[in-house]
Amino acid sequence: MRDAALLRPARRGLAALAVLAVLALAGFAAVRSILPPAAAPVSAPAGEFSAERAFQHVRSIATRPHPAGSAANDQVRDYLVQTLRGLGLTPEVQDTVSPQGGELSASAGGTGLARVRNVVTVIPGTASTGRIFLVAHYDSAQTGPGGNDDAAGTATILETARALTSGGKLRNDVVLVLTDAEEACLCGAEAFVRQHPLARDSGVVLNLEARGSSGPAIMFETSAGNAKLVEAYAHAPYPVGTSFAVEIYRRLPNDTDFTAFRDAKFTGLNSAYIDGAAVYHAPTDLPSAMDRDSLQHHGANALAVARELGGEDLTSELRDLGDATYFPVPGLLVRYPGALVWPLAVLAVLAVGALAWLARRRGRLTGRRLALAGALTVVPIVVSVVLAQLFWAALTLIRPEYGALPIDPYRPGLYRAGVIALAAAVVFAWFALLRRRLGAAALAVAGRGWLAGLGVLLAALTPGGAYLATLPALAGALGALVALFVRGWAATAAITVGAAVAVVILLPTVIMLFPALGMGMGAAGAFLTVLLLLALLPVIDLIHPSAEPVQGLPAARARRRGALPTLAASLTVLVCAAAGLVVDRFDAEHPALTQLMYALDADTRTAQWLSTEASTQEWTSQYVAGDPKAVAEILPAFGDEELRTGPAQPADLPAPLVTVTTDLKTSDRVLTLLVKPQRTARFVTLHVSAASQVLTATVGGKVVPVDKAAGGGWGFGFIFHAPPPEGVRVALTLRGTGPVKLRAMDASDDVTAMPGFHARPAGVGVLGSHSSEMVAVAKTYDF
Repeated sequence: MRDAALLRPARRGLAALAVLAVLALAGFAAVRSILPPAAAPVSAPAGEFSAERAFQHVRSIATRPHPAGSAANDQVRDYLVQTLRGLGLTPEVQDTVSPQGGELSASAGGTGLARVRNVVTVIPGTASTGRIFLVAHYDSAQTGPGGNDDAAGTATILETARALTSGGKLRNDVVLVLTDAEEACLCGAEAFVRQHPLARDSGVVLNLEARGSSGPAIMFETSAGNAKLVEAYAHAPYPVGTSFAVEIYRRLPNDTDFTAFRDAKFTGLNSAYIDGAAVYHAPTDLPSAMDRDSLQHHGANALAVARELGGEDLTSELRDLGDATYFPVPGLLVRYPGALVWPLAVLAVLAVGALAWLARRRGRLTGRRLALAGALTVVPIVVSVVLAQLFWAALTLIRPEYGALPIDPYRPGLYRAGVIALAAAVVFAWFALLRRRLGAAALAVAGRGWLAGLGVLLAALTPGGAYLATLPALAGALGALVALFVRGWAATAAITVGAAVAVVILLPTVIMLFPALGMGMGAAGAFLTVLLLLALLPVIDLIHPSAEPVQGLPAARARRRGALPTLAASLTVLVCAAAGLVVDRFDAEHPALTQLMYALDADTRTAQWLSTEASTQEWTSQYVAGDPKAVAEILPAFGDEELRTGPAQPADLPAPLVTVTTDLKTSDRVLTLLVKPQRTARFVTLHVSAASQVLTATVGGKVVPVDKAAGGGWGFGFIFHAPPPEGVRVALTLRGTGPVKLRAMDASDDVTAMPGFHARPAGVGVLGSHSSEMVAVAKTYDF
């Protein structure tokens, strides 16, 4: 390319330093634009959001685990009600039974339901045209106090409500919805959208979540037709979100409370901070683990967006402009209509085509070399992806405990840097091997061709992510076209501008993608890194040692000189891996995670230890051994899940009691039951033998679907979370009048109290799963 080839050797080093300085500044600004702001102190003005004020709520909420139905959760709810009343509001508690909704209506072991107690209140507007719903869940997983998930969202809403009530009123009503039983089954949100009067006319929902302990608060999900909502979000002081994240999340099987609102045709936005995910649902999810800057980011944006929407006319349709493409750049959120996705993708292809044609006319490349370069560009893409996965596999081989972590190690920064360096080493090696054979121009044009082609593919499959390839390809091609018509510093400047666009767009995405997908999918980060480096090939050519011929330098020495960047990047990979293993050690505050359960069969008075661990941890191996096996026959609530097992001493625990209140043996038998745990239980289940065909079922007063089979010879079943003290009433209509076999089970979370349990040593902790520490007691009934 002209920007490199026409610079005199005496000025080449200076040009390289200038370009690197510009790109380093662009990269620094791009990364800084997605970092959370500093936490505001308690003394911040009353109308502003203060993370330090909000953190006082976090400490009150997350003192201990408080799953739905627990006494600890009752205390948290009382605190929320009292706090809201202290703001002059009139909160109510929506106490009801709700099944899971939509696609979530049936889980592995049957239909999910819960008794939920949502806390709801309204900040009335002056002349409301609609409602804005601020949503977060106040329950935690049973294994952790939920200092981040979701005391962060709950505290954000409390502090936002304080700020909104301290000044002038908004035009529109703001409804605060603090949901229950999100961790159990998302039933609190479902109960609100289906049963509460305030939800009848829909509205705009802002859901606030956390899946880790640090990082930026990313707006990662929207309702369909999000252009106007994205425009409102752009008024936040620190908007961090990409349409690519929305496209990815829509294709994942993950759900939050936002799912119920989205399925009920609410419009809205879903935000969370997601880094530091090793504490997710674990006992280490303490208030002390929270990065208060992340809390500030969450709250400052939520307050600003609520105020922006609070002044809008919400009677206008918020979905009528389609989906927008958007992404953060220093100082703002770039956004443009989805209608421009295809024109920009086509324009990028045309620009790269024009560049290839003109470069060929100018003698910078040949058609054969360009074709070979295009074909061989697949090599760094594939190799870097494969090596990134092998990199993580090697780390988990060295440290097997990594296999049990939910998303990432406690300190993944060095490993992430290692993946980036690994991708760089692959690209540098590929470039050094092919530069002298095919030419830098052919490789650079081929790289942009791959970006443009990927932009077309993304436009077809994930339109919101097409900008990641389209805009770098377009900017790079236009910069190179300019460079073909000018000389010296002007050419270098044109190429630098195109490269800076790629850095500003792709580098923040690489940074955000690592915590989103975890090291187990580090290949995604490697792939995007390769795309960025393909866009930077003209710059790599400018600074590459082999780019500048030295008279009299032997060929072998020239090759060694050209290998220096590859060797440096490879050495960085090894240093990052080694340093990461030294830095990321397990200790009492950062324990290796284990998963253990206990199950008692009340029919035979036999017990066993159970574990979901894919590879048995050293501590867990004293309880379970052998290959995983299905347990649905004795524990139908686990569905088709396979668990590792081991014999255990039977404990003196009562089984749940099932009594018949009505038994009408007509042509279609009607059986009314009361299912009542005889101990404190987080949930209770009931399953019907597959030999009995269930036609209809009502559980806790709610009609539930009956087309879910649990496996292991069991048919219809349900899982009822937070069962009331009086038990759960069930009405079944069954085909025929023959005997009915039922299997009841309840579950508590006190595995440490079981006979034969040995305390975990320092450095060994509890995996934050919904079945960790569970004690299940099951019994069969025949009627």
